[in-house]
Amino acid sequence: MPSSIVKSPERPRTDFRDPEAELTPQEIVAELDKYIIGQKLAKKAVAIALRNRYRRRKLPEDLADEIAPKNILMIGPTGVGKTEISRRLAKLTSSPFLKIEASKFTEVGYVGRDVESMIRDLVRISVDMVKSEKIEEVQEKAEHNVEEKILDLLLPPFRRKENALTEEDAQRFQETREKLRRQYQEGLLEDRMIEIELKEKGAAPFEILSNNGVEEIGIHLQEIIPGFLGGKTKKRKMKIREAREVLLEDEEKRLIDMDQVARLAIERVEHSGIIFLDGPEVSREGVQRDLLPIIEGTTVNTRYGLVHTDHILFIGAGAFHVSKPSDLIPELQGRFPIRVELTSLNKDDFIRILTEPENALIKQYMALLQTEDVQVEFTGDAIDEIADIAEKVNEDAENIGARRLHTIMEKVMEDISFEAPQIEQKHIRIDRTYVEEHLADILKDQDLRRFIL
Repeated sequence: MPSSIVKSPERPRTDFRDPEAELTPQEIVAELDKYIIGQKLAKKAVAIALRNRYRRRKLPEDLADEIAPKNILMIGPTGVGKTEISRRLAKLTSSPFLKIEASKFTEVGYVGRDVESMIRDLVRISVDMVKSEKIEEVQEKAEHNVEEKILDLLLPPFRRKENALTEEDAQRFQETREKLRRQYQEGLLEDRMIEIELKEKGAAPFEILSNNGVEEIGIHLQEIIPGFLGGKTKKRKMKIREAREVLLEDEEKRLIDMDQVARLAIERVEHSGIIFLDGPEVSREGVQRDLLPIIEGTTVNTRYGLVHTDHILFIGAGAFHVSKPSDLIPELQGRFPIRVELTSLNKDDFIRILTEPENALIKQYMALLQTEDVQVEFTGDAIDEIADIAEKVNEDAENIGARRLHTIMEKVMEDISFEAPQIEQKHIRIDRTYVEEHLADILKDQDLRRFIL
């Protein structure tokens, strides 16, 4: 980016987070505008495709199953925002997202990864996402339980036997425990040594060769034979600051239902998953034909369960737009009904990219150097010069879009970044002259310019 198309069996719908319902298409575009300059048509296309998923899930199930996702073909040069739009869209809606290079895949029968592996990768990403969300939900309870465990280790609970301990002893014990609790919460016991029991880690899962290629199946022997290659415990002394992290990790695992995590993760992949198909050249027809069932809708077996790909959103770029869309086999062309062209970036776009987005390059450099107490100020003519150079270098050398700004900015900021820890001048003003001086030698030498910028 192989198998015949498998009709997806009916699956009971599970309640899960529905981030797409929270944003209208206009709101999605407005959020993307905070990070990506221009490309209104592409933003509009992905916003509509995303909202249509929410609309589909509100339909009767028999009708909803008939509505295919409106996959998108993004056409345009590199560095204009294709990947960034897709990645930001996924982050905005908490959707599992995978960018995959088409060149990684080979036709059935050749050594290499098969196209179904992208679905397994997407499921693993989704499991990690859902697991992180569940950890946040149990975080407070887990921290409380760890606190109680550490207090038990510092002051083991007593057991009253045949009136050997009086009510006064019990009261004294409770007062001492609460005093320790206060000290623990105030961080006064961080270096105290305690002895905890640790579970030995089991062996890594085996990779087995199957009809699906070499894929990680996740067979842990200790799950088949309890205690084999893991499951045993050992005692170890460590400081409370270190023990807390170990105990917290174990407690979080105990409180989380991984079966539920797997179900929710698969549900999220099926209804919210986004796969960005990229690559430097059009793949062989055999790979395209292997990819077709995944996009049309098939069932893929993963270590977490069966995944139906019918409603995963695919965004094609790179290998899927070079030359012309007709380079794709006809069946695959029909599965990308939305075609959107992204425009090349010019000097005005570069100026906006440098200054307007919330993650603008100039803001990033200013924030980084602020950690060294160095204040950097960029004048308007400096920004204009950087944008102008980026446009010219893109014209003379290969057009790599906004990525050119990264190399130019790094060269402009190189000396300041190197000297920042010892620099005496804590306020630095970067103007057009400064930019020209630091790039003069490179701009004079065309061969050097091609190599460095």
